[in-house]
Amino acid sequence: MTRPEAPVLTGADAEDLWENAPCGYLAARPDGTILRVNATLLNWLGYRAEEVVGRRFTDLLTAGGRIYHETHYAPLLRMQSEVREIALDLVAADGSRLPVLVNSTLRAGPGGVTGIRTTVFDARARRAYERELLRARQEADRERERLARLSRTLQETLLPPGLPEVPGLRAAGYYRAARDLVGGDFYDLFPLSANRWAFFIGDVCGKGAEAAVLTSLARYTLRAAAVRESDPRAVVRTLNAVLLQEYRASDARFCTVVFGLIEPDGDGFRIDLAGGGHPPALRVADDGAVRALETPGGQLVGVFADAGVAAAGTRLGPGETLLLYTDGLLEARDSHGALLGEGRLASVASGWAGLDAGTIVERLGQLLSDLHEGVSDDTAALVFTVPR
Repeated sequence: MTRPEAPVLTGADAEDLWENAPCGYLAARPDGTILRVNATLLNWLGYRAEEVVGRRFTDLLTAGGRIYHETHYAPLLRMQSEVREIALDLVAADGSRLPVLVNSTLRAGPGGVTGIRTTVFDARARRAYERELLRARQEADRERERLARLSRTLQETLLPPGLPEVPGLRAAGYYRAARDLVGGDFYDLFPLSANRWAFFIGDVCGKGAEAAVLTSLARYTLRAAAVRESDPRAVVRTLNAVLLQEYRASDARFCTVVFGLIEPDGDGFRIDLAGGGHPPALRVADDGAVRALETPGGQLVGVFADAGVAAAGTRLGPGETLLLYTDGLLEARDSHGALLGEGRLASVASGWAGLDAGTIVERLGQLLSDLHEGVSDDTAALVFTVPR
């Protein structure tokens, strides 16, 4: 099979292709002095040929374009013998700017460089597209920032602005969001009487608006139930009943929670806990011994009508600490990908023996900051200490 012969351009055809090509053509001396320019580029710029021929190519550029030409364009052309798709602005006869993409090659002869050939493409449509793309990106950035501000504001409404003072006890809360979305971790501490306080920490399923609704419902249910019920287990059971009532099986929402009561007990405090599917609190003795306050049998809240609720109790004396936390802390990973886990957390907590609650929260924050990329979930913590 023979190939079709390529069409032969006559002199008139070649001249017409030069003059009326869909792009601009320039022929220049090695110093950039223009020898010839085609009709396409002249029409774009509004010049006559005699107004351009004899001038240097840089005379057609903006001030910034001339600087770029001397510092980047010309050196690259000398080194590589060609440059491609350089974005510049040409100045038209009426003073307007024409955004273009420029390709140039050096024409060489036996004695060295004899000239420069330049092709100019109209980039107005591309520049408009780039401006629209930039505008859309800036708008998207603004929308992300707006959403982040909204999420932060909403998250702040789901956490107490501060914890009340409990005479003889130090309390501190901690929260770290893993993403901009509203998280599902929550905690609180509030008085029930002059010598009795209630607290809780929990983690709802999901993120975003749905998690915020569930978190709000859980917080206010626990607060209301704490006023009516004297048994921590009854408070958790009330929350379980409310969640089952509010959410149907096809749209089930659940959470884990530890609810507790604090009462003065001599030089320390008596603490009674009830847990539903939540990681165990850690009691850190003055000598650094760590004991997990297990609540075996405690089940997720909001799943089963007869969900098991487990109880545990302890006493905090001078120099002792109670640490409550959400599973985001246990699921944090180190640089090797290993989980922090209950064992390593207990080891770290042992080193916090005798510290003030505020200091422990600072150490906890530093621990998670050091892990940084390994923290994939929101983390909340509630710390109680009895001063020595």
